[in-house]
Amino acid sequence: MTNEFNDPRPLYVRATEQAAALIKTVRPEDLGRPTPCSEFDVRGLLGHVVGGTRRIAVVGEGGDGLAVDPSTDGVADDGWAAAYDEVRARALRAWESDERMASTVRVPWGEVPGHAALSGYVMEIVTHTWDLAEALGHPGGLDPELAEFSLANARRVLPDSRPRDAATPFAARTGAPAGAGVYEELAAWLGRTPLSRA
Repeated sequence: MTNEFNDPRPLYVRATEQAAALIKTVRPEDLGRPTPCSEFDVRGLLGHVVGGTRRIAVVGEGGDGLAVDPSTDGVADDGWAAAYDEVRARALRAWESDERMASTVRVPWGEVPGHAALSGYVMEIVTHTWDLAEALGHPGGLDPELAEFSLANARRVLPDSRPRDAATPFAARTGAPAGAGVYEELAAWLGRTPLSRA
């Protein structure tokens, strides 16, 4: 069943491991820092990551992703790593079934096959991990293969130029500088600018 497409589950496991390791380094005093995802500071970004991971867990369990409340009220300043570990484990369990890969699921951007939905969430967590790394001041050392997969997916599903609206929650593509790494290319495709160049 999974031989008709690239199975995103191994990459999702790695992407969430990478995110979890970085989230563990966040200190309470970091929570007010800005991120390249302009609508979020670090606290808001962590809330978005935890809430989004809860949503894809529910989708993997067969539920309606749009019915999930993504809010993360009540997470203590020092509780983000535990909150993410908990919801991450739930998401990984939810997507173990090969059947879910081919099932039609409902996510914010429409009804799509499960493998396409999970590929979108690989792109999301990889991008937000870069956002967080930038905010914390240590963007190096991220897994380039995850960014390569995410960039290929972004180029496939997002047009080269697009309005920023509810259906396409990304700013217009920016230019990556000559010699940019794959994470910076991904960020540019999604309308982000590294904090060092903002």
